[in-house]
Amino acid sequence: MGFVSRHVSRNLYKYFSEAQAGIIYLNIYDHLSLILTYNQGKITDREVFDTVWKNVFQGKLTFLHWNKGDEMAPTIGTQGGTLLVRKIPAADPMHVYVGDVVVLKDPTDSEKYLVRRLAGIEGYEMASTDVKDEPFVLEKGQCWVLADNENLKPKEASDSRTFGPVTMADIVGRVIYCLRSAVDHGPVNNSTRKDSPVLEVELDVDEMARNHKP
Repeated sequence: MGFVSRHVSRNLYKYFSEAQAGIIYLNIYDHLSLILTYNQGKITDREVFDTVWKNVFQGKLTFLHWNKGDEMAPTIGTQGGTLLVRKIPAADPMHVYVGDVVVLKDPTDSEKYLVRRLAGIEGYEMASTDVKDEPFVLEKGQCWVLADNENLKPKEASDSRTFGPVTMADIVGRVIYCLRSAVDHGPVNNSTRKDSPVLEVELDVDEMARNHKP
């Protein structure tokens, strides 16, 4: 099965420029004051509320995940990498977007997780490179994920070309930073700039290096 989205081509995955959306400073000892320093873009009131709520009452907005394999090369190194992942408590088209690198439950093994790029969401028409396959439209709550490594065959890539659509609810986070080695690390290119404030607050490269598995 070699379906690809008619809306999104793998060749269109351009590296999105990083923009500083602002710095969030939380002071829970001073009436939970929130200071926003605007540089570029704008942080919405809802994002501010969500950030305060999740940081103060629900802990960090991110977690570390070790990814092995070369399916996501060159975004993630061929030997894998330590990833900083922003939690997505409710994965839907309003919180995760086509072009994002996401962590999702492995549809073939619920005890494991995959890192893939979101290539299609509900309403997208999927067309196959095989003329024997009929086009179809992703249903509500469904999405299509692909590996970045174009040198792999579909079966080697272990993505939607082999296991088909997955549910958005299986997405647990968006990868926002990758550490391939102590000297090779940086932000992951996604479809949105909304993660810049989270990186300002929660990125700790030293901690990532300590947890790295070379």
